[in-house]
Amino acid sequence: MITIALDAMGGDHGASVTVPAALAILDKQPELKLILVGRRERLAQELARHNAAESERLVIRHAGEVVEMDEPPAQALRGKKDSSMRVAVNLVKEGAADAAVSAGNTGALMATARFVLKTLPGIDRPAIVTTLPTIRGHMHVLDLGANVDCTPEQLLQFAIMGSILVSATEGKERPRVALLNVGAEEIKGNEVVKKAAVLLRASHLNYCGYVEGDAIFTGDMDVIVCDGFVGNVALKASEGLAQMISHFMKQEFQRNLFTRLAALVALPVLRAFRRRVDHRRYNGATFAGLNGTVIKSHGGADALAFEFAILEALSEVRNRVPQRIGAELAALHGQGQPA
Repeated sequence: MITIALDAMGGDHGASVTVPAALAILDKQPELKLILVGRRERLAQELARHNAAESERLVIRHAGEVVEMDEPPAQALRGKKDSSMRVAVNLVKEGAADAAVSAGNTGALMATARFVLKTLPGIDRPAIVTTLPTIRGHMHVLDLGANVDCTPEQLLQFAIMGSILVSATEGKERPRVALLNVGAEEIKGNEVVKKAAVLLRASHLNYCGYVEGDAIFTGDMDVIVCDGFVGNVALKASEGLAQMISHFMKQEFQRNLFTRLAALVALPVLRAFRRRVDHRRYNGATFAGLNGTVIKSHGGADALAFEFAILEALSEVRNRVPQRIGAELAALHGQGQPA
């Protein structure tokens, strides 16, 4: 039985999303147990609204406070030790849960997880890594905002963590790793990226060189590495582009009677397209490098999206991702290789 603690009060919608997501995934994953962390009365009320109650596989752990979405991370860390977010992460530290999932304040969750769980030996800073759709399937990119400024050594650590994550969860023996840069030529890029490239070439990783932003979605790489500033801009830009394309398509199909009829004919294709690029199915970013599994859901996630975040946590627990990252780093240090 795998146990996952859910920050049931976090995010833009709180229990109205986390509770139905929990109930839906429990029906599909018989080996899963969930701990709903939050205000007991509110969670019991939401369970009753769905004709459900606590059971052996679904229990409530009371937490009297909630971290607000705009709350400063330091304030949440110091001042709200009984928040649903903090209690959920504490359960991982105590061994009562195998992973924690939250849609709450990203900065507060990272600060809390890093303070409570600590980083793995050999890791300077945790990184946020998520999956993005590509022409050939999907790929992983990190960091997505946890570390705005990075050293070359930290970018190497991100590459190692991303490679191990893909290898563990997807069974790829030698994931293809690249550095995101302003050009594919060796002379391009700032000094940090150039020095990181030297370290990556000397490592054991399957390093394939630089890629530009347009290569993120081609599927030629399994892992793309960058600092948090660049990664977050790339992620938000891609989300905005997807929304714009969806808006333009809807606008064009509603232009006149003929285009409305064309939309009816194309409906199966449009539905398939929407499913392939549905960001909800890629929800769930990993805080890689921690001594435990913590998954960050999008703050505005609906029940389906939050369910996929729980699935990501389940996959990483099954595949012992933090343990494998720790073991790989220990082996590299023991062999005197770049880590």
